[in-house]
Amino acid sequence: MNQSIEFFARQFERQIAAAEYALNPFEQLVLPHLRGCVLDLGCGLGNLALAAARLGHAVSAIDACANAVEELRRRARSESLPLEAEQGDLSHWTATSTYDTVVSIGLLMFFTCEDAAAVLAEMQRATRPGGILAVNVLIEGTTYLDMFEPGHYCLWTDDELLACFKGWNILEHRQQEFPAGTSQMKRFSTVIAKRS
Repeated sequence: MNQSIEFFARQFERQIAAAEYALNPFEQLVLPHLRGCVLDLGCGLGNLALAAARLGHAVSAIDACANAVEELRRRARSESLPLEAEQGDLSHWTATSTYDTVVSIGLLMFFTCEDAAAVLAEMQRATRPGGILAVNVLIEGTTYLDMFEPGHYCLWTDDELLACFKGWNILEHRQQEFPAGTSQMKRFSTVIAKRS
């Protein structure tokens, strides 16, 4: 298990123990754009996946953290929701199906830039024509790096991320900054786009 997965496994254990399941700001932004069959790639505890399933979407969710996936399965079963969750290494993910909506919040920055670009291209391929792809990543200017495996992460520029969506209809694009600790910063870019 690499440092990033261990970091989030500990965080998820704390959130499970405290029953902290609120949607984060990025999930709140994406939720109104979901349609049809949804793939949540790097779902974490699955708060967005569950919200989508509660709205009647058939949801597939994948994450690398075993504890997060097990908790998501438990919560989905308790509500009899149309949701399938699986654990998997996403750094070389390839799609076996296509979806009306593909979501990846806070995932791609944990890969090398080469792997991140390949997974983003695969997510685009997995988005059906007319479908929605929502991507959120940390970008350059981020100074909080505690969660990253040294030498195994990618901070794109906002322009680089947007350039990956050439030919797509951009529905939402936001840059946001959040303090991390007393003197560090997280800078995010979120793109929600419709495939032509």
